[in-house]
Amino acid sequence: MRLGNGIAALALSLAGFGQAQAEVVSTAEGRLLLRNVAVISAPPSSVYQKLGDIGRWWESAHTYSGQASNMTLRLEPGACFCEALPGGGVKHGEVVLAIPGKTLRILGALGPLQDLGAAAALTFQLKALPNGDTEVTQTYQVGGLDAATLKNAPIFDSVVGAQLNGLKRYVEAARLVQ
Repeated sequence: MRLGNGIAALALSLAGFGQAQAEVVSTAEGRLLLRNVAVISAPPSSVYQKLGDIGRWWESAHTYSGQASNMTLRLEPGACFCEALPGGGVKHGEVVLAIPGKTLRILGALGPLQDLGAAAALTFQLKALPNGDTEVTQTYQVGGLDAATLKNAPIFDSVVGAQLNGLKRYVEAARLVQ
């Protein structure tokens, strides 16, 4: 994170952020499972395409550079979820599953979890609703965490949930412009 490494910095960066509609499903045995669900007023094909515009919906406060526009994500296996930095960059994750209109999975520990050597998977599962909207279920599973880090599950939940809310705002705003 731009504010510095560690969980304390992440907690400080969240001051003033509301809790996203999310759920800490489990913090057992060194693992963390978070689940967020949002209904987005757009068809799954549109929502999926907009996932690739990550620099437009990810919150700048949760980047190393302070600018979400420095982030890129191609929707294909092997693609990098990366962030450009002056003279360098950071690989936040790698796309390992890309099923257009249905599922996107990125392997990679985010923010301070990267410092811990944790293994993680961020998945976006898209489901068409009868009214043409899309239900997006976002899960974030992290393994290799100690008990002290697991106590911060609500903080991680808030950060990951905020990103899904950012995607919802971006997709729905783009749809209004069309």
